[in-house]
Amino acid sequence: MDERYETLDLRRDGGLLWLVLNRPHALNALNRTLIDELHAVLDMLHDDQSIRVVILRGAGRAFCAGLDLKEANAGTSKMSVAQGLRDQRRIAELAIKIHRAPQPFVAAVHGPASGGGFALALASDIRIAGESARMNAAFIRIGLSACDVGVSYFLPRIVGSSVASEFLLTGDFIDAPRALATGLASRVVPDAELDRAAEAMARNILRNSPLGVRLTKECLRYSVDAPTLEAAIAMEDRNQILTTQTNDVHEGIAAFLEKREPKYEDA
Repeated sequence: MDERYETLDLRRDGGLLWLVLNRPHALNALNRTLIDELHAVLDMLHDDQSIRVVILRGAGRAFCAGLDLKEANAGTSKMSVAQGLRDQRRIAELAIKIHRAPQPFVAAVHGPASGGGFALALASDIRIAGESARMNAAFIRIGLSACDVGVSYFLPRIVGSSVASEFLLTGDFIDAPRALATGLASRVVPDAELDRAAEAMARNILRNSPLGVRLTKECLRYSVDAPTLEAAIAMEDRNQILTTQTNDVHEGIAAFLEKREPKYEDA
């Protein structure tokens, strides 16, 4: 990819995009530039469906330490309520865009994932944790509410309301074994194997048809909030009939019968 970013490292490998938060000296804390550049990439992903899976990770020894409080404190003395709300929404919309992106996001979490960094991991579709991963809703530890940047939406849906209440009300760190036990992470691997495990997960997604993957992410997103079983099944039925009208489903069936890997064309 030709774009040059100050706080991001983007590496394209076919249909896979490595999206690396690249402020290692600040534990990849979210400053204004990083927030703006993440918005730019997420907007690009909405329109570029040749990118089919995204691996989100941090450079250095952390995933993301949350909001850059040094920068935030430098600009809060004269900030109005209206401006504060605009800045707050700007950060929160990152979680919304990840959640709504057509591409599945695999968060490869190592070291601290706190506050806004925790929110980015939660907004991702799959979380793989390195053994050093430590996640928490840091906001409550500095006098704020723990419910921020979509955390109060995602966390109870992932781990249940009781465990979510524990994590949000205490602000305690969730280490890798606890993350695995509660379903917050789908697997835990040694830090040295984290990239390999994340890429293997991404490749397992990429082997499936592009439309099937996009519709599966969309259906999961809607079904989590579906008011009834019937509503969820209606979405599933729609997706199955849509996919049966594609060339890819015929290729998928032929490959299965011929015991070979399918060659999907997203058509």
